[in-house]
Amino acid sequence: MTINLQKISPTQDDNWDMVIEPQRNLLDLRLGELWRYKDLVMLFVRRDFISVYKQTILGPLWYLIQPLLTTITFTVIFGNIASLPTDGLPQFLFYMSGTVVWSYFASCLTKTSETFVQNANLFGKVYFPRLAVPVSILFSNLITFLIQFAMFLVFVLYFFLRGTSIQPNWLWIALSPILMLMMAGLGLGFGIIISSLTTKYRDLRFLVQFGVQLLMYATPVIYPVSSIPERFQWIILVNPMTPVIEAFRFAFLGAGTVNLNSLLYSFGFMLVVVIIGSIIFNRVEQTFMDTV
Repeated sequence: MTINLQKISPTQDDNWDMVIEPQRNLLDLRLGELWRYKDLVMLFVRRDFISVYKQTILGPLWYLIQPLLTTITFTVIFGNIASLPTDGLPQFLFYMSGTVVWSYFASCLTKTSETFVQNANLFGKVYFPRLAVPVSILFSNLITFLIQFAMFLVFVLYFFLRGTSIQPNWLWIALSPILMLMMAGLGLGFGIIISSLTTKYRDLRFLVQFGVQLLMYATPVIYPVSSIPERFQWIILVNPMTPVIEAFRFAFLGAGTVNLNSLLYSFGFMLVVVIIGSIIFNRVEQTFMDTV
């Protein structure tokens, strides 16, 4: 019996919608492909935003309750008991501004840091740009941030109508989207770096929550930069989130310090972290299914 094997070669009539091939260039982030999957990104955003408090009694109210309770706790402990200064602002507004801004950064960092581990089953079944998951986390957290920031603005209006000395800076308010971009970029960059490393070193998952809490105390969330002795202020200013929080307070409350050089440092730091994180993420996503 003779078996004839014929080599079948592709013809010019073959029309392919997509060609999936290994990535060789670390700088090839395929952002255009991510844009083509924007509908999937929005689907992830809807999933992340709705599923957090699904089947809870209070539902979306938790988005407001959490920062409110945190602000009250900070006001009692750090404002009344420890008597920390607040740059002449009402303690409640000072702590709420820091809490809302910090929560967005911290949430972006912690959730993106679990991208590979939490979505391993999904990544192993179907192809799509892996960067779509951490990007969707930024947008879902942005919705939460806007809800909480709206609550903060309501309290600002309440204190203003009561005659409290609050002097918003309209120029910096107009520039606040850039500050939000910096927060999102820092959270994304640090998050995807940690997520890439956790595919091999699972211990990092346990250090993230603890590390974020420690980092909060190295950020002017519960105290102003002006309350720190001048010779030690550089330690706080090394933290790229410090100028962002101070600028937010200056924009909406008229207190705090805004230094353009510090903000440029934070912006440059954000770009470097995002680029390095994207390169590492791009490298790890090619082989992570073998180690996760």
